[in-house]
Amino acid sequence: MKSVYVKKSLLHFILIVGVIISLGPFYWMIVGATNPSGDVLSFPPKIVPGNYLMENLSNLSDAIPIMKALFNSAIIAVTFVVASLFVCSMAGYAFAKFKFKGSNIIFSSFLLAMMIPYQATIIPLFQIFGALDWINTYHAVILPQICYPFAIFLIRQNMKGIPDSMIEAARIDGAGEISIFFKLALPTMKPALAAVGIFLFTHQWNNFMWPLIVMTTSEKYTLPVALSTLAGLNSVDYGQLMLGTAISVLPIMIVFLMLQKHFVSGILGGSVKE
Repeated sequence: MKSVYVKKSLLHFILIVGVIISLGPFYWMIVGATNPSGDVLSFPPKIVPGNYLMENLSNLSDAIPIMKALFNSAIIAVTFVVASLFVCSMAGYAFAKFKFKGSNIIFSSFLLAMMIPYQATIIPLFQIFGALDWINTYHAVILPQICYPFAIFLIRQNMKGIPDSMIEAARIDGAGEISIFFKLALPTMKPALAAVGIFLFTHQWNNFMWPLIVMTTSEKYTLPVALSTLAGLNSVDYGQLMLGTAISVLPIMIVFLMLQKHFVSGILGGSVKE
């Protein structure tokens, strides 16, 4: 009995230490956002939030168009998630439930696409969007990765969990493929779509390199690109930088907390064996 108590106490101690280590950077970010720049890197470090939040917010608004950057990121990320979920769910359904010649080869090519370094695609993408005169536009950021291979893979694996007999019964009853997809397949895929949606939103919200290259005016900067301009050559206002980072992290936390109950079941749904 005593050994069981010791094991549980040790386990709880390890978990508490892990939580402290995981949440430590976030707490330090909040403390830095509420203190002047000179106190962020002071020694000994300050561990209590200060009262400099409004000043940092004012300085941040003066340094970059923070609300415009936040709006740009929100429009791009939300549009990307909705469009990508629509395209990837249809592709995943087709790969899971339709048997056609070359389907495995095509699906394998999608998986191989994940191995191509993203940096290797930047030059051809820029040339394509330049020829289309789409530089410095929202869709230049949204379209390149709208057909995301990992999203297709995860949705396909979850789609394979839908019994073929259920789909065949719907076809016998006269339902068309579009009706089956929207009324039968998608409603059962809510956990998987939530998990993929979190992943896609986080990926696009934190996307930095491509928006930095394709967006040429500060009015179209996304939040990560706008925040990168705060790091000057001679000095950095760490207070406003921490506040900007906190503002950038907040939407991701909100989205995850809203969809977290579906996240684990959506990920585990992809463990269906072939």
